[in-house]
Amino acid sequence: MKRNYQTDTSYAINDQDLIKQIAFHEAGHAAAIYLYNKQKHLPSVHFQIAITSLREKDRLSHVDTMTHNHFAATVEGGHLIHNLPIELLESTHYFSSEQDGYQAAFEADMINLLVGPLAEAKHVALRDNEQFNAQLVSINALHNYGGTSDLNKVYEYLDIFIANRDQRSEKSAELFDKAFQFISSSVYWLSIQRLADYILNNKETIISYEEAIAVMDKT
Repeated sequence: MKRNYQTDTSYAINDQDLIKQIAFHEAGHAAAIYLYNKQKHLPSVHFQIAITSLREKDRLSHVDTMTHNHFAATVEGGHLIHNLPIELLESTHYFSSEQDGYQAAFEADMINLLVGPLAEAKHVALRDNEQFNAQLVSINALHNYGGTSDLNKVYEYLDIFIANRDQRSEKSAELFDKAFQFISSSVYWLSIQRLADYILNNKETIISYEEAIAVMDKT
């Protein structure tokens, strides 16, 4: 994931802040893949969270903290459109007759992509005691929260479905609003927080699908 952070002379992001932002970003993706799809009665799709850290005993045993260059977490898999067979996408068991199966899968995947940087943005706002609402955060602002590759993929998907530029803009605004509603849910946000903490405290290189959903479902 290409990450882009903009700072000014009045505020500098330290390394531990960046690590936490990454954890919330990926927890947001994972939560949306699992919980948003579940909310919309879409098929579940497998994912895992891969963690890269140079905190191994034989390399940084003398260092108690990590820098952002020494840590990365990435959600692997989780895309409905890439993992479901045609016959399942076209099945009325999963999709209503009012919406094409491919469109439902693509839209869910796009919302899941948007939730990642939105979760990071919300975490930063809460951390800094700033307001966070749809009027203050635009879709383009997600570039500042590691969302460049996510947005590029969303726009790539929109280009596949919608030829008209104005209609693409309307659809992206609609998807952004749905993603914002998702992270505005106190229940879903709590799941994101739990998973972000689990990512930060995890000692393994892989968090399995089963582990992740167990953390998010914990009451």
